Amino acid sequence: MDTVRALRYVSIAEAASFLVLLLIAMPLKYGADIPQAVSVVGPIHGVLFIAYVGLVFAAREAMAWDLKRTVLALIASVLPVAPFFVERHWVKPAGASEKATA
Repeated sequence: MDTVRALRYVSIAEAASFLVLLLIAMPLKYGADIPQAVSVVGPIHGVLFIAYVGLVFAAREAMAWDLKRTVLALIASVLPVAPFFVERHWVKPAGASEKATA
């Protein structure tokens, strides 16, 4: 699997895991006194977060991102739905244009 495709998948998974952590696991922990939800979802999100950050750096050259776009993609990793935007508008078109030229 190439780096750009991996970034697409991890971007979606990281954003989804962040939303699950914020909207399901945290309310279960503090509202229903079920801390196990965060114990399960938290580490999964952590691994996906680290993978996303690493893949942003790894795919930066392949997508010809400048420093500004790279920094914005990294900032997106700490906002709940921003990685969806990165995947949809910055990463996916690069993959789509590669298919069009193939």
